Amino acid sequence: MSDQRAIPCSVFRGGTSKGLYFHERDLPKDRVTRDRVLLAAMGSPDPREIDGMGGAHPLTSKVAVIKPSRRPDIDVDYLFLQVWPDRAEVSDTQNCGNLLAAVGHFAIEEGLVAPSSDATNVRIWMENTNSAAVARVETPGGHVRYDGDAHIDGVPGTHAGVPIEFLDVAGSSCGALLPTGRALDVINGVEVTCIDNGMPVVCLRASDVGLTGYESPEAIEASTEVRSLVEAIRLRAGELMNLGDVSSATVPKMSLLAPAEHGGVVTTRTFIPHRVHEAIGVFGAVSVATACLIPGSVASNVAGLDVTSGTYTLEIEHPTGYFSVTLDVARNGDSLVVERAALLRTARLLMRGDVFVPGDLWRNP
Repeated sequence: MSDQRAIPCSVFRGGTSKGLYFHERDLPKDRVTRDRVLLAAMGSPDPREIDGMGGAHPLTSKVAVIKPSRRPDIDVDYLFLQVWPDRAEVSDTQNCGNLLAAVGHFAIEEGLVAPSSDATNVRIWMENTNSAAVARVETPGGHVRYDGDAHIDGVPGTHAGVPIEFLDVAGSSCGALLPTGRALDVINGVEVTCIDNGMPVVCLRASDVGLTGYESPEAIEASTEVRSLVEAIRLRAGELMNLGDVSSATVPKMSLLAPAEHGGVVTTRTFIPHRVHEAIGVFGAVSVATACLIPGSVASNVAGLDVTSGTYTLEIEHPTGYFSVTLDVARNGDSLVVERAALLRTARLLMRGDVFVPGDLWRNP
């Protein structure tokens, strides 16, 4: 008999991230023990995560915890947990729209949601931000389909598309779409726009921190001066965005903007918050796209859009391609109301089985 404990889980790629998906019932009930178990499952803290399932990067060291929902008109509740490779920390302070892309698949595969016809709408409550989303999963013949013709930048090949619609995510973390009440603020002499449409983000011009905005993530990370300047702005922005002391938090994200290179609306380089994303997060893209539509914002000034009420599909460029976001907005003077946000992701089940952790971490069910 093994002295390790086996915990059922699935491994999914969701969007441009990858993580372990658990039933809540299969994890410890108290947070301290749960976090200790998840750190061991991922092999953290260790930059390589060599003794666990983590992928040695924040984008591949993620966890989704899922349970049947007791909320009316909601199928499942989803809690996102970021397991950091380089420190013993499990964070629930942000949401993850990439892992969200596979929550519906997990729910159907695990019998939490019954498939219906050729496509199944799974209504998901996102616990991190107390908001809802609807993911449409292809289920021909009652089985989850993963192959298809949809392509998203940052993922090789094509797969079945997963349209996701977000419901009432504006201000979900900060209390308002524009947490400072303004489209433009100045922090440490740099113009910024603080916005929260599902993810707290600070938009600023790359040129204002000494960059073109077209550098590689590795080149930006190598500049101690740029990283220090961006972090100083982030810490002050956190206070202004009603997030308090964010020195050890994963939000707000910092998105450096430049004019689009390849036909999109803007080019982005996004700190998450200390590494630079090889792409851009789902909710980060939604917040940046929304900022592009707000008159007087940094993003709007870079994008140069003339916005009225209506539906806009914006392509947000990032280091490995672009991210398309569709927004329904209503404009009244200088104010903007986001009525709907939607986008397309893909997902794939990679493995299903047990992950093993040392038995002395969690002895009792």
